[in-house]
Amino acid sequence: MIGGVAAAAGAATVGAVAVAVAPAAHAYNWTRTMRNGDSGSDVRELQIRVAGWAADSARQTYVSVDGVFGPETEAAVRRFQSAYGLTVDGIAGPETHGQLNWLESSDGSTRHFAWSEFHSKDGSGFSGGKVGSSTVQENVRRLMYKLEAVRRKGGNNPCIINSGFRSVSHNSSVGGASNSQHMYGIAADIRISNRSVSQVISYSQTSGFSGIIRYSTHTHVDSRVEYPYGARSWYWAT
Repeated sequence: MIGGVAAAAGAATVGAVAVAVAPAAHAYNWTRTMRNGDSGSDVRELQIRVAGWAADSARQTYVSVDGVFGPETEAAVRRFQSAYGLTVDGIAGPETHGQLNWLESSDGSTRHFAWSEFHSKDGSGFSGGKVGSSTVQENVRRLMYKLEAVRRKGGNNPCIINSGFRSVSHNSSVGGASNSQHMYGIAADIRISNRSVSQVISYSQTSGFSGIIRYSTHTHVDSRVEYPYGARSWYWAT
């Protein structure tokens, strides 16, 4: 299982390099309506999927993925519902479940992003990072859902991944920081078609990203404070 989604993960060998293979998966099997006060693995899956709806305006906050449906999760569900034209009640019932499943691809990735977009550009897939390949892939899955929110806020224009996960060796070869969040699968360098860097930053500032860095042609986003191996303080260089 990967975060409650049925999966069979593995690895393929390309030459001498082990490359992570995306898991076989299907839409999550929601079995109940969830609301404030509930808890469980299904609440955790809900939180992963609405994490990109952390705030209404620029704010250093994020949706905790802890399996406990509290006020911050309810608020994120409301924002998600509003963004997709659903009944806005903060309750995750059948209508919301259907929209959440629409965002999930059959291989466990999300509707507008593919695993391959986040592979290390040295051909190592999700291997060779600071954590194991299965952990990287789960981190990337969570990142994808946040980026789905950024994409939605950007008018559904394509979101291009300039850089996703990096192996330690690839990070070194491109001059990345020694503890780059890319090596854990919790960071991406992105741009959105027909949107400026400033606009992408503004979308990211409401999407639960604790690391945001402006570059001339793209924006770096990461979730550093949510992970024990990430940087422990917020960093918005915008």
